[in-house]
Amino acid sequence: MSGSAGGGAGGRNSAWLAAMPAVFVFLWGTGFIGAKLGLPSAEPMTFLSLRFTLVAAAFFAFVLIVRAPWPSSWTETGHIAVVGLLLHGVYLGGVFASIDRGVEAGVSALIVGAQPLLTAIAAGPVLGERVTLRQWLGLLLGFAGVTLVVWQKLQLGLGTPLGMGLSILALLGITAGTLYQKRFCADMPLRSGNAIQFAAAAAATGLLAFTLETRVIDWTPEFIFAMAWLVILLSFGAVTLLIVLIRRGAASRVASLFFLVPPTTAVAGWLVFGERFGPLALGGMALVVVGVALVNLAPRPAGSA
Repeated sequence: MSGSAGGGAGGRNSAWLAAMPAVFVFLWGTGFIGAKLGLPSAEPMTFLSLRFTLVAAAFFAFVLIVRAPWPSSWTETGHIAVVGLLLHGVYLGGVFASIDRGVEAGVSALIVGAQPLLTAIAAGPVLGERVTLRQWLGLLLGFAGVTLVVWQKLQLGLGTPLGMGLSILALLGITAGTLYQKRFCADMPLRSGNAIQFAAAAAATGLLAFTLETRVIDWTPEFIFAMAWLVILLSFGAVTLLIVLIRRGAASRVASLFFLVPPTTAVAGWLVFGERFGPLALGGMALVVVGVALVNLAPRPAGSA
């Protein structure tokens, strides 16, 4: 009986491990929708500083209650804080500011969806992971696709060069954060590490909110729903999944999940906000998908037919 029970638990664990990437993609894709839903009620840095403060406070309380371990040194704490600034502050700050300036949620997701391309290329010099000719081809195709989509949307007046640039800043932030996490924080204590990361991001976005924004919040039902969704399911669920997935695989492999986010967000944006992609933009999205597939396609084993 004990063996059967153990097998059942093992089966459930295996099923959950297999489902983790799909759950992550769904949750991460809805983050762009939550941003667009809540931003009419608060400026982007105000929105994010409140979100990050709530999440950091909850993580700190949880760490104290369960007596979870803290980082072993101030150096490790500093590395964790840097990851928080990159993964949350720069990445989400860029996405929220971009959408606030008129960039569609699906377009912002597509720009950030080029992350696997940058990660795979940068993983060579940073992490010692080999970059192949096929991956370089994927990089060129992917960025050609992003360029097509951005160019068409700007031609249609959907977003501004500054807004698109902020999405590109978000892309650089999450790419650097993923690589930095893999290089310096592979053994980060998960619960206290999350608390430190969100506290660092809250401090950075809070400073920007006090410097650049009015900090006025309209507590509409849409804003409350968006905040609850982003705090509970994104900041607790998706970000924790991302860190676990980074720990379990090569940086370029984990990043490949992000190529599924733009189509997911595009469908959600169409359903919720009526966002549409014309033929040229759809072609650009297809190029991005092909490019990321080339970057992350598993190499054929030596000697195979």
